[in-house]
Amino acid sequence: KIQVQNHLNRLNKPPVKTIQSPDGDIIDCVHISHQPAFDHPFLKDHKVQMRPSYHPEGLFDENKVSDTDTEKPKQRSNSITQLWHINGKCPQGTIPIRRTKEEDVLRASSVKRYGKKKHRAIPQPRSADPDLTNESGHQHAIAYVEGDKYYGAKATINVWEPKIQQPNEFSLSQLWILGGSFGEDLNSIEAGWQVSPDLYGDNNTRLFTYWTSDAYQATGCYNLLCSGFIQINSEIAMGASISPVSAYRNSQYDISILVWKDPKEGHWWMQFGNDYVLGYWPSFLFSYLADSASMIEWGGEVVNSEPDGHHTSTQMGSGRFPEEGFGKSSYFRNIQVVDDSNNLKAPKGLGTFTEQSKLL
Repeated sequence: KIQVQNHLNRLNKPPVKTIQSPDGDIIDCVHISHQPAFDHPFLKDHKVQMRPSYHPEGLFDENKVSDTDTEKPKQRSNSITQLWHINGKCPQGTIPIRRTKEEDVLRASSVKRYGKKKHRAIPQPRSADPDLTNESGHQHAIAYVEGDKYYGAKATINVWEPKIQQPNEFSLSQLWILGGSFGEDLNSIEAGWQVSPDLYGDNNTRLFTYWTSDAYQATGCYNLLCSGFIQINSEIAMGASISPVSAYRNSQYDISILVWKDPKEGHWWMQFGNDYVLGYWPSFLFSYLADSASMIEWGGEVVNSEPDGHHTSTQMGSGRFPEEGFGKSSYFRNIQVVDDSNNLKAPKGLGTFTEQSKLL
């Protein structure tokens, strides 16, 4: 109990203002210089960079698709937001942080593991033995590129609220920026949306990020649940619910996520939609990613906790197969990578991978 309380005191910084979200979340507006990132010994004297030195070129050239293409999702970037906004916003100079409650920490296997991924579950497209990749119960359907140096990635991701069978399972759609081999020293930056009852205590679809520099062993965490990511944005809260979400044969909503390496400072920045630069992961957190990424992945992941070849009914995306098309099947669109000249480009030599194609 004392351990949990100490951890909560570390995570929940004194707020300037508090906003109650309709979904039961408490959003604390915390002064930008008091956020969890600054608990990191290397960040004691860090001067917050309030904007990236450079944005990737070609950022707003959305793929030119003719207007006669009826399948094209309508741009609804304005209407997607976060649920807590209904009850207020954070003042300038603060950042919104989802408050961690005692029950959140108690759901984790230990105080130390709270906010961290349980397994080193990362899709390994080239792994020789597909059975091994299934052992952790994590299953993926991804597109990927490798064989070059990558300085960022972008995607527009259709947002759904997949059904989760058991509280210890989750479902997500995200992009991965990976450096190094798939060994003990893997570097990863991840961002997207997830439904994770274990982490959040409900089945809402939430914006999330993750990072690690040692293949999920000791470093890194979700959102702002450890020191690392430095947030500068006062409007978007990591881990908060996204609203509205898509419905089958009904309105479709999507979010755009861009993560790129600032060529001047070397930090990895994240942008949500066209308007929200959220913040950055300082380059010193990483070994391989301090230089560049060697692989980019886009796709979905679910946890299947059923033993002996049985499969969970937890859905990935909308839970529908791709051939059902727009409005029924979940999509990624406008996927791009950032090259060494800081240009956004369509990925070359895209591969795809899934452990169990019949199911996903």
